[in-house]
Amino acid sequence: MNVLPFDGHAIAPETAAFLGQQHRLLIDGAWVDGSGEHVTRDPATGLELARFATGGAAEVDAAVAAARRAFHGAWGRMTVSDRTAILFRLARIMEANAQLLTELDIVDNGMPGFIAGLTTANCVEMVDYYAGAVMRIEGTTTAPPRHIAAETEALTYTLREPVGVAGLIVPWNVPLSTAILKLAPALAAGCTVVMKPSEETPLSVLALGQMILDAGFPAGVVNIVNGFGADCGAALAAHPGVDKISFTGSTVTGKKIVQAALGNLKKVSLELGGKSPVVVMPDADLALAVPGVALATFFLQGQNCMAGTRIFAHEAIHDALVEGVAAFSAGMKLGHGLDPATMQGPMISDAHSAKVMSYIEAGKAAGATLVCGGDKLDRPGNFIPPTIFADCRPDMSIVRDEIFGPVMAVQKFATTDLDAIAELANDTPFGLSGSVWTRDLSTAHRMVKRIRAGHVSINCHGAVGTNIPFGGFGQSGWGREFGREGLDAYLETKAVTARL
Repeated sequence: MNVLPFDGHAIAPETAAFLGQQHRLLIDGAWVDGSGEHVTRDPATGLELARFATGGAAEVDAAVAAARRAFHGAWGRMTVSDRTAILFRLARIMEANAQLLTELDIVDNGMPGFIAGLTTANCVEMVDYYAGAVMRIEGTTTAPPRHIAAETEALTYTLREPVGVAGLIVPWNVPLSTAILKLAPALAAGCTVVMKPSEETPLSVLALGQMILDAGFPAGVVNIVNGFGADCGAALAAHPGVDKISFTGSTVTGKKIVQAALGNLKKVSLELGGKSPVVVMPDADLALAVPGVALATFFLQGQNCMAGTRIFAHEAIHDALVEGVAAFSAGMKLGHGLDPATMQGPMISDAHSAKVMSYIEAGKAAGATLVCGGDKLDRPGNFIPPTIFADCRPDMSIVRDEIFGPVMAVQKFATTDLDAIAELANDTPFGLSGSVWTRDLSTAHRMVKRIRAGHVSINCHGAVGTNIPFGGFGQSGWGREFGREGLDAYLETKAVTARL
């Protein structure tokens, strides 16, 4: 089969030039060779995009040493006003190169262009947000200890100080966005970093690395080591010179990160898997709920941790909802992300596509009713159309497991008892996201209170924003990203008492 690069769509000259250049590791302010090489492909066509250097334990050692020198050197001595200015400068450089960053995430990840454009704009906003937060890092004063105050006047106050060297492990599903939501608060706090992009999607992070150099960050403040989880990621997580790890990825890998971090008891933030409930009450506005529920599952091809893939529909509206979502999904154009009409792109790889298809086959075998989809498209790339199963049971793997693909599992309920509905929604080890669809705001807020998840929306789904904390309950992770909590994750509190 004859396959055209980018499915026949044009890319900007800047993007073509970037793809054609050498892609190395960023260590101590310089691009250096690695100990290996890997290839990244356009998941919509299967064609090679670029080759890039990879590193392992030796390169991680060098990067951590550079980060430590910068932390105790030029970066650590930089004034807060200068740190603010350099972050604002990075935001402007990213803004000027928005098309490059957007197109790199499209061709490397496969995401539709409207999503890539939105995430790039959000990344610029996030750097601006945390640049503005630098001067709001504040301690407090409090009463001195009783035994000292009994003898003399005293002053007790707290300082907020950077954790130190942070290891940032970035996933493939939203590479630039996840890199920035870790990097921006880490730099605002005064940390230095070693970042490992996913071996599936390194390109936008590497382009960001050059922008960091262009912004004038001192050598060693930001280091980027491409590589695989088993060697590069494991070395970073276990490294005794790393003070904190921030990881986004699967719950299985997250547990390995925790084990690796035990050596020096480094601080750990984890944003892990999800199997988010979407509860549609009998009075829901279906004109709003139908597209909202469809996109809750199929946004970013279902390759996102907060995807609402467990749908709980009241029997009064169940059939109309399922029919409506199926019709809406049928109108979602599958294709290359560079096509402006595309609403859903491909799976990231052959292996991941095969995994998603295995769950679809398991759903069929378990007796769920296949409403639509269910077969991989016979075309280049890894395209799986929106797939909806009805008549699902809680014990089915399509209901229990995070599939990370465009697979919706619908369950019908008859009760209006909110505690009973919440019991269904909370029947999962995960607790990342969720949504409630109803016209009754009293019901909505009472239902939200009962759902055990870190981020729950009413009459919308996945309402994330730069200023809104995001993270999970249970096996969906530790800590929060975005907002003030995202900055706090990279700060220590030091208490000081002085006899006067």
